[in-house]
Amino acid sequence: MQSNQNRTEHDDGLNMNITRPHAFTLIELLVVITIIAILAAILFPVFSQAREKARQAACMSNLGQIGTAMAMYEQDYDEILPSRRDLKVSLPGGWKPWSVWPTSDPRCAWAAIVLYPYTKSYDIWICPTVKGSQMGRQIQVIQTISSDPGAPLTGYWMWRFDRPDDPIPLSDLWGKSDDQSVLDLQAAKDPNAGYPNSVSDVEICVDPYFPSTIPTVPASIKGLGVHFGGRNRVFLDTHVKFFRDYRTH
Repeated sequence: MQSNQNRTEHDDGLNMNITRPHAFTLIELLVVITIIAILAAILFPVFSQAREKARQAACMSNLGQIGTAMAMYEQDYDEILPSRRDLKVSLPGGWKPWSVWPTSDPRCAWAAIVLYPYTKSYDIWICPTVKGSQMGRQIQVIQTISSDPGAPLTGYWMWRFDRPDDPIPLSDLWGKSDDQSVLDLQAAKDPNAGYPNSVSDVEICVDPYFPSTIPTVPASIKGLGVHFGGRNRVFLDTHVKFFRDYRTH
């Protein structure tokens, strides 16, 4: 009987010595939440910028592959650039299915088809930043290579292959050699195309953009660009360069 009593007293002593876990007070929780919010506000722009830099680098890689594919095409076709105005007008939506800027149709699904034997991929024909963005919802930007459901998308612009006119305009490069392209662009004196001194000045593919200085650009997309403050471009000699443009954001 005494043994049971001693055991009971011993058990009660153990129970009295148990330390209950410390709970966070409301103030402590609010402090922690505030610190997390401050850190998130500081780090989110850094992560966002890093992610965009990675996308811009991937875009430059895409354009580099497109430039190389165009050069390989020329090697196989007597140093002549493609001339597929038939594709330009026959792809889904036809030529220029819009009434606002731009005044021509620089979309490039035709090139994705023609250069496929050299690229072996349709994935390179759209910038990662364009996918799922406001830019990627613009009719002037996105074009499919066919009317089939799930057909690959393209989202770059090729200004020097933007018109199906006959005869071919001086500012377009359909079926021309590199040297003739430079000479014709010089003769065109087109301020939008610039005055090239060599093939290294002839742009063939570029990120889409909607300049803030063009009155006919709808207000909802005025100033819209792909990358922060500019766009990537690939030239006829296959080099890729970022162009800073104050007209976009």
